[in-house]
Amino acid sequence: MPSNDQDLIPAPGSNPIQELARFLKLVWRLLADERVHPLLKLIPLGGLVYLVFPFDVPGPVDDAGVIGMSLYLFVELCPQDVVEEHRRALEQPVDVRWKDPAEDDDEVVDAEWREK
Repeated sequence: MPSNDQDLIPAPGSNPIQELARFLKLVWRLLADERVHPLLKLIPLGGLVYLVFPFDVPGPVDDAGVIGMSLYLFVELCPQDVVEEHRRALEQPVDVRWKDPAEDDDEVVDAEWREK
């Protein structure tokens, strides 16, 4: 599978924390997607098991590296059309404006309340 090198390199001026959060959201969405094979979903779960029950990995591999590689490997092995679909969905802006109740007069329901 061809790898996109831009996945590893943040865009200039981007926030690395936001990029990490977006990547973790992508992993979460792929784990919930039924189009991803269940055996592939064992890769990030194996990383979490390693986080809970660490053991010595030969060589200069850090715990964070093992977990990061398991998440990266999971995304790379997932069907690329599914990954791109979720990436596009994550890039869509979210409307987070506060709704003023005074502006929404059409949503007000007039009613009377009575005790029986």
